[in-house]
Amino acid sequence: MAETTLTDVLAELAALEDPKTREVNERHGDDHGVNLGKLRALANWLKTQQELACRLWETGDTAARLLAILVCRPKAFERDELDVMLRQARRPKVHDWLVSYVVKKNPHSEELRVAWSADPDPVVASAGWALTTERVAKKPEGLDLPGLLDVIEAEMKGAPDRLQWAMNHCLAQIGIEHAEHRARAIEIGERLEVLKDYPTSPGCTSPFAPVWISEMVRRRHD
Repeated sequence: MAETTLTDVLAELAALEDPKTREVNERHGDDHGVNLGKLRALANWLKTQQELACRLWETGDTAARLLAILVCRPKAFERDELDVMLRQARRPKVHDWLVSYVVKKNPHSEELRVAWSADPDPVVASAGWALTTERVAKKPEGLDLPGLLDVIEAEMKGAPDRLQWAMNHCLAQIGIEHAEHRARAIEIGERLEVLKDYPTSPGCTSPFAPVWISEMVRRRHD
């Protein structure tokens, strides 16, 4: 396993490339054609290899970067390394996985959350909001929830798509997790109407915050 070279792994990824998968992914802004189940299987076979992960990331290839995220050691990255990586991660899936699988497990996550939330780049800011949403759900102590609602109320409607989505998720999470702020969260969602008409598959919950909040609260009380 230790002798696995970057060339070997890139050849494996090339062999997994499927035009139909690429076509589907490209509709969502992701430029790769590797089935994610097969990508995870390859990662399980490789196991954790931090040096290989760094070299995969440096290729700039989307599938290689997704694999890098799966085989890296999240706590091994310095704060500035993660900041650079996040700014390089322009593809939605790479961005989401980097935040969820690496940054959230890194000791610098709180420092990055604060810095990214205020970043002028909306894609970077969306990562800060994703980390804030995680804290709203799991570790809300010390967060200014009314202050977060103030920012969402003032800025979400006009925010670019990725940032708007992240802020909306935070709004819903505040309403779901914190009963004392639920009425205000629902009221903000109803007034701003962000994602109100978002197409939702049968059996799935709408991302429109008032519906999302009400449905999740109902499920908890059933």
